[in-house]
Amino acid sequence: MNQSPGATTNPKAVLVISSHVVRGTIGNRAIAFALEALGHPVWALPTVTLPWHPGHSAATRIIPREDEFSDLCDDLANAPWVNEITAVITGFMASDRQAITVSRLVARLKENNPELIYLCDPVFGDHISDHHLASYQKEGRLYVAETTASAIRDHLLPLANITTPNLFELSWLNGQNFCQNQKQMLAHARQLKVENVLVTSVPALMRNSVGSVLIGKKSAVMAEHKSLANPPNGLGDLTAALFLSHLLNNLDGYKALQQTISSVFEILARTAKAGADELALEGNLNSLSRPMAMVNMRSLV
Repeated sequence: MNQSPGATTNPKAVLVISSHVVRGTIGNRAIAFALEALGHPVWALPTVTLPWHPGHSAATRIIPREDEFSDLCDDLANAPWVNEITAVITGFMASDRQAITVSRLVARLKENNPELIYLCDPVFGDHISDHHLASYQKEGRLYVAETTASAIRDHLLPLANITTPNLFELSWLNGQNFCQNQKQMLAHARQLKVENVLVTSVPALMRNSVGSVLIGKKSAVMAEHKSLANPPNGLGDLTAALFLSHLLNNLDGYKALQQTISSVFEILARTAKAGADELALEGNLNSLSRPMAMVNMRSLV
């Protein structure tokens, strides 16, 4: 039997815990699609269900009852197939109690499998700026309750092997003012004490470009690409999914970042060309598995 492009020889299931939209490609929709396209079985747990991204217009939210959500997480932790799970991605949390419940689930999964990789995407805020990010001097805002953001910081982040904040989220996690320069960004990332910190939407060194920076204890590498106006939602979700997939397939951090950002930029450019208001994933499978877009890579330290 011929193997599909990007498929793994030994599929590694990923538990994805984030928001779900009926229309669109954000949260679980974007993450699960990308992972499954690359050959990973996905267990998908929605933290909230919406008809579409609320940035399009006001939208109804269906949030599971706390007791039912907790019981469901217990079921997952005790499932007869739990050994299939080799990685977890968490994104949007609808409440502080939900984040705490998820942290207990992740802790139990890690206890069951010490090799499990956990990627925490702290989806709770954003910078207030233009997308070109000409400098670090911007402001940001929380779009969840502060208690929810605090629960992500205090309960989920300490369990993470990888975290993928934007610049505002990075600074907020450290209780710091917004990063003013590259040196502060690197310092803030290392203060988190997470093995790999992938910071998105970073001012690039190339003109009219945007960067993503992978920061370890002693190294930092940036992937840059041309910035495009009015990008659709879901880029952070897609970045997290692709980066985790590449690590699960044994790419090193440098190559995983390069492949990830090449795919993200290629899909972003094709989405913009099509005039779509949501990421065009379904028609660009080759962009997920075999991206051709060139990105500039540079070491920062």
